[in-house]
Amino acid sequence: MISKKLVLCFALTLLIMTAACLSGVLPAGKTSLNQGGSAVFQTVAAVQTREMVNTLIVELTRLALVTPTPVIPTNTSIPTNTPVPPTNTPTLTPTETSTPIPTNTFTATSLPCYSIKFIGDTTVPENTVMNPGQTFTKTWRLQNTGSCAWAQDFTLELVGGLQMGAPSPLQINITVNPGQTVDLSLPLVAPSASGMYAGYWKLRSSAGVLFGLGDKADIPLVVKIIVQVVNHKMDAAAPLDFAYNYCAAYWSSSTGRLPCPGIANDFVNGSVTRTNTPRLESGYQDDEPAIILIPSNGIGGFISGRFPAITIKSGDRFRAVIGCLDASPLCNVLFQLNYSADGGALQSLGGWVETSDGAWARLDVDLSSLTGKSVEFVFTLSNRNDVSTDDRFFIMAPYIKR
Repeated sequence: MISKKLVLCFALTLLIMTAACLSGVLPAGKTSLNQGGSAVFQTVAAVQTREMVNTLIVELTRLALVTPTPVIPTNTSIPTNTPVPPTNTPTLTPTETSTPIPTNTFTATSLPCYSIKFIGDTTVPENTVMNPGQTFTKTWRLQNTGSCAWAQDFTLELVGGLQMGAPSPLQINITVNPGQTVDLSLPLVAPSASGMYAGYWKLRSSAGVLFGLGDKADIPLVVKIIVQVVNHKMDAAAPLDFAYNYCAAYWSSSTGRLPCPGIANDFVNGSVTRTNTPRLESGYQDDEPAIILIPSNGIGGFISGRFPAITIKSGDRFRAVIGCLDASPLCNVLFQLNYSADGGALQSLGGWVETSDGAWARLDVDLSSLTGKSVEFVFTLSNRNDVSTDDRFFIMAPYIKR
């Protein structure tokens, strides 16, 4: 829209320019005819120009006085300022806050009132071999891992199995605070008959709460023994045959006394068994009875059997075939033949190293120096590399040739 002030300024400018032009139409001092004709022409032109200017001024003035007609807007929508999300969303880098972070964060766990941790067997580990009627004391090493102390009037009570002559309940007579370790003992007597026996025990609190081992305090303490009737004499049917009388010997290892016959292929505790069909190194199958020995595992592992005494006569000789069983590639052992004469100290009759090399050894030991003496023979087998893996050893047809 053209403002009134702008129109008036424009008209004024034209008047000034026109006046300037008209002032130069009749210059002073021009009187000739030619000059006059030209003046007439110029005068006519000036008049026409003045009329045109006047007409223009009138029109411009009219336009300036006209009230502008407002423009009616259409329905065209005007875009709003809705932001368009960027195609690549910037990654916001978190700034440090003033909220302190605790250095030691932990979740509190509540302890049960009564809880026991089994540390170990101080005496008589499981499967200890006992003589019939033998008295012994079973001792457990236990830790109080609960939140409540054990009072002196707490008791040990039998909850299953065989009591084996122990009093039940038996008062512990000691205070054990949380976290403390204690040795609790039971006096027992082995049954008179051969076999495996077990008794199961728990603690009872002053308020009558019965508890044991485990997360739920429901696992009992265990007494487990093997009663073995040992014949302290060689069988009269074969008094010089060690394979026939192999369970007349007292067998033990670094883990304690062993049952006879034992558990075959027990490479942890050691074991003694017998077979009438031994398969020797290189796969040879024999039909002579053989004692199979496995020493206990670990540093200094061994197995040893002490036989009842035999009175040696002149010309007696100890004979046997020894070696590793077939399919025992890591077998590496030392066999020692020892003896005790008339109850004296142990002495050696010889030692033999055996490995899985496809061969075996024949023993033929002269016993003449022991003539007339009561001799207990002792077979001892030791591992040579601190492990008993594959140490399956045979003593085939061990006897005294007379």
